[in-house]
Amino acid sequence: MTTLIDRFELAALPEAAQAFRREVRAFLQAEMPALPADRRARSWMGFDADFSRKLAARGWVGVTLPRAYGGAEMDAFSRFVLIEELLCAGAPVSAHWIADRQSGPLIRKFGSEAQRRFYLPRICRGEAFFCIGMSEPNSGSDLASVGTRATRREGGGWTLSGRKIWTTNAQHCHYMIALVRTSGTPQDRNQGLSQFIVDLSLPGVTVRPIADLAGDAHFSEVFFDDVPLADDALVGNEGSGWEQVTAELAFERSGPERIYSSIVLLDAWIRWLRGRGDAVQAPVAGRFATHLAALRSLSLSVTSRLAAGESPVVEAALVKDLGTTFEQEIPAVIEAALGADPSAEIDTELLRTCAYVNQVCPTYSLRGGTREILRGMIARGLGLR
Repeated sequence: MTTLIDRFELAALPEAAQAFRREVRAFLQAEMPALPADRRARSWMGFDADFSRKLAARGWVGVTLPRAYGGAEMDAFSRFVLIEELLCAGAPVSAHWIADRQSGPLIRKFGSEAQRRFYLPRICRGEAFFCIGMSEPNSGSDLASVGTRATRREGGGWTLSGRKIWTTNAQHCHYMIALVRTSGTPQDRNQGLSQFIVDLSLPGVTVRPIADLAGDAHFSEVFFDDVPLADDALVGNEGSGWEQVTAELAFERSGPERIYSSIVLLDAWIRWLRGRGDAVQAPVAGRFATHLAALRSLSLSVTSRLAAGESPVVEAALVKDLGTTFEQEIPAVIEAALGADPSAEIDTELLRTCAYVNQVCPTYSLRGGTREILRGMIARGLGLR
C-alpha cells in the first residue's frame, strides 16, 4: 500500500542551481539594503518596490515563466535557491512575492493567451504586483464558503460585490486574483466558484489596511461595491475556481518561506551566542539545525514534484504544517533562553528582533491555511477521512 511518506522522494539540487546560488549571493552583497535584523525579519512581508524591480532587471521575478512571456524559464530548483537566499538574507521581497509565487504560474496554467500576453511580462518586469483574494470575514478558514459574488451583466461583463480580508499588501498592489461565487450559494461549497483578475483601481474597490501588534499594516480588508469587470477578467472557465485555487495553494504552501520565516532571528541569536562564547545553548541550536535540514529536504522533495509538472497538494500541506510549527518554536525557545540569565547584557537589535517575531509568529500557522484545515487534508491523503 502506498503511504504519504512514499510520496516524498529524496531530491538534491542540480549543479546548475548551486552555481546560481553564488550569483544570487553576489547580487545580494551588492544590492541588499542595509537593514537591521528586526527589519530583515520581515522579509517576505517587507515591501520595497525598488528592490523588487532590481531583481526583475536581473530576470529574477517570474523566473520559472517562459521567455516568450518575459520570464527566465528557469526550473523550480533554481527558484528554490533564489527564494532560500532572499529569505536567509532577509531581503524585502513582498512587492513581487505573490505574483512570482502563484499569480503568474496560475495565469500561465489557466489563463487565456491574451491574459498571458498582458500580465506575465508586466509581472516579470516588476510592473504588476498581485495580491490574493481568498479569505472572507465570517468564513474563517472555510474557503469553500465564500460569499463574494460576480453576477453576469446584460450586454456582457460581470458585477462584483462582497469583501475579502487578510489580503496581504492590497493597498500597494495593482491586481487581485479573487475566488468568488458565480452560481449557487455558500451551501453549495466548492461548486459554482470562479476566479477573476480584479484591477484594484476600478471604481467600487475600497482597500482598508489593518494594523497588527507590531505596528505594521501588511494586511487589508478589501470591499467590492458593484465593481464592473470585463468578460476577460475571468480566469479559466466559469465554475472551475476550486480546481484552480487548489493547484495555486500547492505553490503557496510548499516553498522555503514555510520554513524560513524566523531564520533571521535564529541567525542573530547564534551570532550573539558565538560573540559571548556561550556553549550552554549549543544543543538547542543544534536541534534547530537538524530540524531545519529535515524540513528543507521535505521542501526540496515537493519542489521536485512541481518541477515534474505535478500538483503535490497533500505533500505541500504536510510541509507547511511541519514548517510553521518549526517557525513558531524558534522565537518561543529563544525568548526563554534570553530570559534564563537575567544578568546577561543582550544586544538591543537581537531583543527587537525577538520581540517582533514573537508578535507576528501566530500568523505563521494561519496564512496559507490553518493547522486544522491542513491536517484535515493530510488525513484525507492518508485515507483516514
